[in-house]
Amino acid sequence: MGDETIIIGGGLAGLAAATALVRHGVRATVLESRPRLGGRASSFVDQATGETIDNCQHVTMGCCTNFRHFCQTVGTDRLFRIERKLHFVGPPETLNDVIRTDRLVSCWLPAPLHLLPSFRRLSYLSNDDKRSLARGLRRLARCDPDTEATQSFQQWLTKNGQSDTVIERFWHVVIISALSETLDQVSIRHARKVFVDAFLANRHGWEVSIPTVPLDVLYGERLQKCINEQGGRIRLKTGVRRLIESDNLISGVELRSGEVVSADQFVLAVPHTAVKALLPESMQGRSEIQRIGRLGTAPIASIHLWFDRPFTKLPHAVFVGHFCQWMFNRSNSQENPKAEGSSDVAEVVSQPGHYYQIVISAAHDVTQQPRQSSIGRALAELTAVWPTVAEAKLLHSRLVIEHDAVFSARPGSDDLRPAQQSPIPNLQFAGDWTATGWPATMEGAVRSGYLAAENILRHFGKPTRLVQPDLPVGLLSRLLLNL
Repeated sequence: MGDETIIIGGGLAGLAAATALVRHGVRATVLESRPRLGGRASSFVDQATGETIDNCQHVTMGCCTNFRHFCQTVGTDRLFRIERKLHFVGPPETLNDVIRTDRLVSCWLPAPLHLLPSFRRLSYLSNDDKRSLARGLRRLARCDPDTEATQSFQQWLTKNGQSDTVIERFWHVVIISALSETLDQVSIRHARKVFVDAFLANRHGWEVSIPTVPLDVLYGERLQKCINEQGGRIRLKTGVRRLIESDNLISGVELRSGEVVSADQFVLAVPHTAVKALLPESMQGRSEIQRIGRLGTAPIASIHLWFDRPFTKLPHAVFVGHFCQWMFNRSNSQENPKAEGSSDVAEVVSQPGHYYQIVISAAHDVTQQPRQSSIGRALAELTAVWPTVAEAKLLHSRLVIEHDAVFSARPGSDDLRPAQQSPIPNLQFAGDWTATGWPATMEGAVRSGYLAAENILRHFGKPTRLVQPDLPVGLLSRLLLNL
């Protein structure tokens, strides 16, 4: 085994760095202040039902190659269900007492035409809207976001002839789900990244993968075992007070207990809002650190609902023009891994009642409203779409708000994101808020952990390429869109 590395933070970025390092013979110790791993991707027990629920439904997409690689490495890739068909519920004024869902599904055509028939069948967009949308997607793929870096995506859409209807019923729906921000707060670069990588470059980029187990299972015992078996170490309930600097190097970590832990290399893998408080005083005034503090955040809310009967068989639904944005049908869809030493095949666990989760991204308004008001509003919308909701008995409800769920992908935000290599040679930054080229996603978190680990391995004389290649760009996408 090689030299010691301490990773502060047991979120996805820190875990990605740890698994990469131990695979390449570097001792890595993860210090996590909470009693569980996963960071913002975590679960807790709902006392009323006794059920383990996620703070918010986390999903990934086919274009997230590094997250997929991470899951394959630690053996959790089987705990996801791939959705190759997305169900869209149209705006309220298009329902007309008839539940109309449009399906997004690939056809035999190569990218970027693989979703074209589905787009043409969208019932809530006119033919003129669809032609305008096609022009907008083509211009977005071909544009240079650096030349319009100060504009918001909303401004870009208006300038490029996108009507209010198309903006509200297409662009807004995708962006708010992917970036948890409104169009007037999103940079063109981040918006383009979403549409090109997910929908235009490769025919598999848009496919959604949903965990079939609580997030605590994904980032729990199995992952800890993977790290421990390769010589790493996980220390839970171990809060860090500060990093100790000596001669322009980090010499150790002072824990809240007073213990000092030493190592050769360090990774600070905490949310960007917590970075400054942990750094030595000599670093806190540096311009790089001041810029981190200027990154904004955006909230995500999830409403958990348990009924005495089902109201839809759909596994999920994307809502267009509603307060609710996503519905995930969690009834009989969650699985738990079998006991240690048994098969990796998962078994379905019966749930107390029929469980649905509603996700509301960019939930700024929700944070200002009484909790019951938001729950009531969601129930009213569900009833309008599925009238049988009114016949069901609501057994239990719960609203969970992650106030700082993601960094805000505003114009200029990339200029505030630091590289993984900090100004101190033996200190790395890791987190989706660092410079990864990706927005605030699980993919960005894993990439940051891999990039930090690459720097450490290079320091130890073990240069290794960890970051996985993107999905290949289809030939027709290159020809039509100059990708």
